[in-house]
Amino acid sequence: MPLSEHEQRLLDQIEQALYAEDPKWANTVRISDPRSHYRRRLVKASIGFVLGIALLMVGVVINKIPIGVGGFVVMLAACLWGLSSWKRMNGFGDASGAKPGRQRGRAGRRPGPRQTFMERMEERWRRRHDDR
Repeated sequence: MPLSEHEQRLLDQIEQALYAEDPKWANTVRISDPRSHYRRRLVKASIGFVLGIALLMVGVVINKIPIGVGGFVVMLAACLWGLSSWKRMNGFGDASGAKPGRQRGRAGRRPGPRQTFMERMEERWRRRHDDR
C-alpha cells in the first residue's frame, strides 16, 4: 500500500533531518545492504565455531572438563548464531519461516489455526473409524 502525500512529506522531512544531524551514519545506513550485515555475522560465527573447537580440544588434551564443556557451548552458540544469520540472509527470516512468495504447508490443506499434535491424532482416529 503506497504512502499518502502527507506521509511521504513527513518521511522526507525525517530523512532530511537525519542527514543534517549525522550525514556519515545516514549515508552508511542508506548504502549498506542488510545481507552484508548477516554475512559479517556469519563470518564471526565461523570464527567462534573454530574457537569452540580449539577450546574443546584443549580441554580434552589437558584433561580439564570445564574447558571442554565451555568449548562445546561456544561451538553450539556460534552454530546457532550463524544458522540464524544464514536463514535471514537467504530470505528465510520471516515469521512463518518460509521464503517470500511460497505458501507454507501442503496444498489442499484448509486454512485456520494450527492444530496441536493430539488434535491431529484424534482427527486421524476419527477418519479411520468413519472409513470402516
